[in-house]
Amino acid sequence: MTDPVRLERRFGVAIVTLDRPERMNALSWATVERLGEVGRELAADRRVRVCVLTGTGEKAFCAGADLKERQSMSRAQVRQMLNAYRSELRWLSESDFVSVAAINGAALGGGLELALTCDLRLMTEQATLGLPETGLGIIPGAGGTQRLARLVGQARALDLVLTQRRVGAAEALAWGLVNRVASGGESALDAALSWLLPVAEGAPIAQRAALLAVRAAQAPIAQGLDRERELYEVCLESADRDEALRAVADKRKPQFQGK
Repeated sequence: MTDPVRLERRFGVAIVTLDRPERMNALSWATVERLGEVGRELAADRRVRVCVLTGTGEKAFCAGADLKERQSMSRAQVRQMLNAYRSELRWLSESDFVSVAAINGAALGGGLELALTCDLRLMTEQATLGLPETGLGIIPGAGGTQRLARLVGQARALDLVLTQRRVGAAEALAWGLVNRVASGGESALDAALSWLLPVAEGAPIAQRAALLAVRAAQAPIAQGLDRERELYEVCLESADRDEALRAVADKRKPQFQGK
């Protein structure tokens, strides 16, 4: 049996690729389990600064749940799968590194929900996004109703969830559903790597602190401000901060060590 998820490292960047093109990179039980394993491995590696999640081929980023497998599952097994979505995929939104979904093709149902779990999203001009679950007698069950509404607002979230329509790159960008669209014939992966290069090469302590501080913006403002101050203090005490000031004085590029 081939591995449904491939992991590649390029310096501080981890590239996680859903590798089931024959099933449009659908989320089988084995795929979800493997994503959880990869997440735990990366979370333990302090060298990882950026994680890019993408799919094999140009047809699909991820078509959502593997409906062929789902047909043979009992209701109890489906409930287990929903719990696994939460436990095995949460690292994409909670780890100390930036996660970006490089959407190379259709991201439908659980595939869009997977992309929404990431901190950032980029798609190709040909890719499409959608949540077709209500047409199958269910609702998005991997966080889609909550993350989508928080990202684009309740009215737009209801539009996508209730009508099951697909959204193209221009509309997704205008809504803020994605952060960027790859230009011309550039692949989603290449565009994501180029985009996140400043993060991969930046000051590790400051990058992590900024990520955690912005995530804290979901909390009440007073709590968020306390978290920002706490994380600023971590940066203030770092050797990287001192190196940055010396580099400015010397008119050179700083050499950050993550210390």
